[in-house]
Amino acid sequence: MTLTATAQPKIYVACLAAYTNGKLYGSWINADQDAEDIEAKVKEMLKQSPEPNAEEWAIHSFEGFYGIRISEYESLEKVAELAQAIAEHGEAFAAYASHMGVDDATDESFQDSYKGEYSSEEDFAEEYYRESYTIPEHLDYYIDWERVATDLFIDSFFSIECDGGVYVFSN
Repeated sequence: MTLTATAQPKIYVACLAAYTNGKLYGSWINADQDAEDIEAKVKEMLKQSPEPNAEEWAIHSFEGFYGIRISEYESLEKVAELAQAIAEHGEAFAAYASHMGVDDATDESFQDSYKGEYSSEEDFAEEYYRESYTIPEHLDYYIDWERVATDLFIDSFFSIECDGGVYVFSN
């Protein structure tokens, strides 16, 4: 699965009072900031609404989330958390969040699980074993890294395809 982002994570927040009265009014807000800062931007947008006493809003669009789906009423805390992790870790975090589900994907769980980007599961398996064990040179030619990878990825690790390779995570 190849995921793409067009820019830094941002959300388009629409004023629902304007929307229900046939007017499109809202603003794009950078999402990789604290939830309180996003909320302040939303309140500022509502104050400038063409409809008096506007209070309700919804997320009507988003970009820069590498394919992660943001719901119309996603909490600003969750939006900020996802956006900040994407800003720090990029597509690897987005792939992890899409795989795990946005409710279960946190920066901490990602960092605990993420092993890196590799050209293949076999390359990961070979590096993993070479870092863990000394493999005598005369046995090196007999190792079938494809089978070793198959065993590792049965229950210890999982991978997600990316451009030119895989992201590897521990279970």
